[in-house]
Amino acid sequence: MFRSLRPYQVAVDAALAVLFALVSLPYELTTRVDGYGIGAWGAIPVILLLSTALGIRRFSPGLALAVAWGGAIVQMGLGRGPGFADIAIFAVLYATAAYGTRLVFWLGLASVVVGSGTITVYLFRWAFLGSGSLSDVPTLIFVLLAALFALGLSWTAGALVRTAMRARANRAAQARAEEQTVAEQERTRIARDMHDIVAHSLAVIIAQSDGARYAAASDPEAQAAALGTISSTARSALSDVRLLLTQLRHSQAEGPQPTLADLEQLYAQVRAAGVELRVDVDPAPRGEVAASVQLSVYRILQEALTNALRHGTPAGVDVSLEWHPDRVDLHVRNDIAPVPEGAERRGGGHGLIGMRERAQLIGGRLDAAAADGVFTVEASLPTGSASENPDPLERSAR
Repeated sequence: MFRSLRPYQVAVDAALAVLFALVSLPYELTTRVDGYGIGAWGAIPVILLLSTALGIRRFSPGLALAVAWGGAIVQMGLGRGPGFADIAIFAVLYATAAYGTRLVFWLGLASVVVGSGTITVYLFRWAFLGSGSLSDVPTLIFVLLAALFALGLSWTAGALVRTAMRARANRAAQARAEEQTVAEQERTRIARDMHDIVAHSLAVIIAQSDGARYAAASDPEAQAAALGTISSTARSALSDVRLLLTQLRHSQAEGPQPTLADLEQLYAQVRAAGVELRVDVDPAPRGEVAASVQLSVYRILQEALTNALRHGTPAGVDVSLEWHPDRVDLHVRNDIAPVPEGAERRGGGHGLIGMRERAQLIGGRLDAAAADGVFTVEASLPTGSASENPDPLERSAR
């Protein structure tokens, strides 16, 4: 497995390998050679192999481990004892644990165990051939434990670094996922607000346009009033749409949201469209209402009145708000206009879904159904808990 390194990392590793070879050479040339070695110059292939393993340890930990084993085998084959160049083995074992694949990771651990045993056997090879005595056994055990500790410490350090890098990567991935979730919630909120604004404004404009067309010949003043309502509604909708587009372009920007004080303007737009609107607020809210509850009440009423304009009759719409200490109960009732013969009533839009989502986001509920020619929207939204625990959309906006 080959890892991608930055150019400066490649340059640093290559320079380190060359420098390590130059420093190791004078030490290895003076190392005593046992057995059937070919002299001090036998240190050169050992230095080349171990320096190469050191240079490629981050680029390919598995290949570096294999080259390091090759250098150790050559070193033992030439009858050379431990030397300065063997320091590269510790760096290679560290790299196998820190950067290697799962297979290389466990091969590094196996190399710790096998390498410790090999070092011990190699150093006490004559004792195993019968020329030593039992007094060498404690020393042998001490050398084995020392080798296990030294090699194992390098591998363990790499394993700890590997764990830290994985934890950091997991935290970064979790942060990205949370950012994407917040962004998706914000996009959903903006899309819902866009639907509420555009659908309501267009419903008022269509109703006023029809009225102006019918009153064009008989009542010029009514036509002028209708055109004025169309103009003001369109300007208000354009301003709201611009605000939402600004939020889309600048994720940190957060404009003012509708509150209970804006309900009178909403009622005025519905009445200006020629629909008789009857509003009953009993009891009235006591104290300050959480912003999330105010926004949800406004948007639910806006969508319910928009549906009444599109599918209801001019007979009127009944709106009831009951502000209790722990909740607000909302009721909207209107007659359904008959469908002309041969036409089909359109349904399945996002308005009802948006109303239910708004109620659920602050822990409330909403029911909307048509029965006996009457369409009813009933919602119950908590007020106390909402003020203490704002909904996720409000938290993401903050």
